Amino acid sequence: MTFMDRVKNMLHVLCFDFWFQTFDEKKWNQFYSEVLGKPTTLFETMGKADIWLIRTYWDLEFPHPLLPNFVFVGGLQCKPAKPLPKEIEDFVQSSGENGVVVFSLGSMVSNLTEERANVIASALAQIPQKVVWRYDGKKPDTLGSNTQLYKWIPQNDLLGHPKTKAFITHGGANGVYEAIHHGIPMVGIPLFGDQPDNIVRMKAKGAAVRLDFTTMSTTDLLNALETVINDPLYKENAMRLSKIHHDQPLKPLEQAVFWIEFVMRHKGAKHLRPAVHDLTWFQYHSLDVIGFLLACVGTVIFITTRCCLICYQKYTKTGKKKKRD
Repeated sequence: MTFMDRVKNMLHVLCFDFWFQTFDEKKWNQFYSEVLGKPTTLFETMGKADIWLIRTYWDLEFPHPLLPNFVFVGGLQCKPAKPLPKEIEDFVQSSGENGVVVFSLGSMVSNLTEERANVIASALAQIPQKVVWRYDGKKPDTLGSNTQLYKWIPQNDLLGHPKTKAFITHGGANGVYEAIHHGIPMVGIPLFGDQPDNIVRMKAKGAAVRLDFTTMSTTDLLNALETVINDPLYKENAMRLSKIHHDQPLKPLEQAVFWIEFVMRHKGAKHLRPAVHDLTWFQYHSLDVIGFLLACVGTVIFITTRCCLICYQKYTKTGKKKKRD
């Protein structure tokens, strides 16, 4: 990251912390207090967790230290591809050597504005690949004959199909890990939540191109698709991440099951729980230690200054007395 990137990161963290503590934390504290039947806080509840199953892995993450009760289980929902429904399989096979592009913005985006839908459809109509688009809105006026709309698609099975060349995605964790699992390069159009972060990570690893949903043009989407499909580096990087994902002693789901049973066998596995969760906020940030050391330094400076001042006053008085004598 550049210096300005790090400045932006710092500002985003501070703004998020301020926003969360001001508007969201009280709601979560109330929620957990009602559910557990006793006064508590979100952070107190989180601190009591015996094990954390984190839906990521080193294929998507960057290196960083972890607590002993943190376990990566990214892609635990991924499975080998199953045969496609006949209608979709026939459409995919009709693509020939050009292959297909899978397009889905997730279950939370059922339709788009006509303007955005037409921008997207116009770009898709200009590529030689067939396009399987999960879309439940009005049929775009610019929809090409190479694009088929479906209210639902077997996404994992499509991404695992040998004819799939690229995946246009909003960057949700499920879709990203299914693409990693099958080694498919992506065009990311993040919308909210963790999606921008996921796409930035895939872009940094050379397996995705990122676009802005609100500002992208037909040309932008067309160029992005041509880049990830025609530049072999994107496919190579996607396959490299896929190999990392598969090269684990246990599959993610097996890993999750093992650690859940491990915690049960060892009655909460308290030996893995760090003591940091028992610290107060000022202890966590070492403010009490810093305050004590500053007080010690201040005391030493004060005593030293006071002693020097007394010695100076005595010396000056002695000098004046000698002069008078």
